[in-house]
Amino acid sequence: MKCRHCASEAMHPFVDLGTAPPSNSYVKLTDLAKPELWYPLIIRVCAECKLVQTEDFAARETFFSDDYAYFSSFSSSWLAHAKTYVDSMVQRFGLDAHSHVVEIAANDGYLLQYVKAKGISCLGVEPTKSTANAAREKGIEIVEEFFGVVLADKLVADGHAADLTAANNVLAHVPDINDFVAGFARLLKPKGVATFEFPHLLNMMAQSQFDTAYHEHYSYLSLLAVDRIFAANGLTVFDVETTPWHGGSLRVFACRADHAAHARSPQVDTVLLQERQAGLDDVATYAGFQAQANKVRDDFLEFLIDCNRQGLSVAGYGAAAKGNTLLNFAGIKAGQIAFVVVKNPAKQGMFLPGSRVPIVSEDVLKTRKPDRVVIFPWNLTEEIKQQLSYISDWGGMFVTVVPSLTLHR
Repeated sequence: MKCRHCASEAMHPFVDLGTAPPSNSYVKLTDLAKPELWYPLIIRVCAECKLVQTEDFAARETFFSDDYAYFSSFSSSWLAHAKTYVDSMVQRFGLDAHSHVVEIAANDGYLLQYVKAKGISCLGVEPTKSTANAAREKGIEIVEEFFGVVLADKLVADGHAADLTAANNVLAHVPDINDFVAGFARLLKPKGVATFEFPHLLNMMAQSQFDTAYHEHYSYLSLLAVDRIFAANGLTVFDVETTPWHGGSLRVFACRADHAAHARSPQVDTVLLQERQAGLDDVATYAGFQAQANKVRDDFLEFLIDCNRQGLSVAGYGAAAKGNTLLNFAGIKAGQIAFVVVKNPAKQGMFLPGSRVPIVSEDVLKTRKPDRVVIFPWNLTEEIKQQLSYISDWGGMFVTVVPSLTLHR
């Protein structure tokens, strides 16, 4: 294996999560008798550039298919985050009716709907047909392709050079990170700004968030690695913010290196120093993560065994990719988790990949009244606890597994 950024062959182990099917490849009822394709889920770190990355075993189209089932708009708190982002960017960079905003990985239009509402011209790039169509239903223009240098040049030629580009939770999802980043350097206007949000590797390691690893996540990002990758592909990082999303994320601001239209904030060096102090520039630091993942797995298995011995029923909430990573790493099967509740009707009536746990509507939760409800998207714990607070009526309790097994009333 060679590093997908610098091509070094000095790749060291980070975590081996066994094998699993693609995390968003939900199983239809009619396909239950058919086999699933399982792929190794092995994560390594490059000793040269410190990019943490998944070993490739399949083409990206395997993971981002036409019926891709992740829709951003089903989380009210994420919608609020998107609206706040738009308000902040408009104010900070003086965006108006003469500006143009392009979002890469626009999903179902969760963010661009707020740009459009302000009368600002916008365009979304989204390669998955299911979410692209949902965005079009909101009146948002979508280009249904994967992004890179070739598409960036085409967009500029078609009049879509951007004052602002947004890329939320997509930088980790691209197999050719150099081509992807270089595309932004082509797409931006001379004084344009590109923003990227992604889960922070520092938090992943500190809080045992191994379940954020899955085949669609090709990279696990520190600012140390991102700063190097951007500099090599025509962008300059000029600011960074932290957000609580997905267990703790970074929002990185970048501009074209050939214009350097924005001065570098001291906050960039502050975060880089934090990462160095945590040892992220030393490959030896990464060696202990496997033991952290193993402990979370073992504690979860012990919890399920104990519930079974006590006669306590266990259900789940949220058919999140991170939940599928946890279930498949732990070897959980249908029966150990009775069912998983989701709001997204596109997933209801299907089954989780690998574990084959049935996916149901919230009505089933109210009818069957499980004793324990495991919240798989732990980053939305407070939102879900508020939404399902009624489970206390029958003595039910919430459970989160990462970073450590915790019961919540």
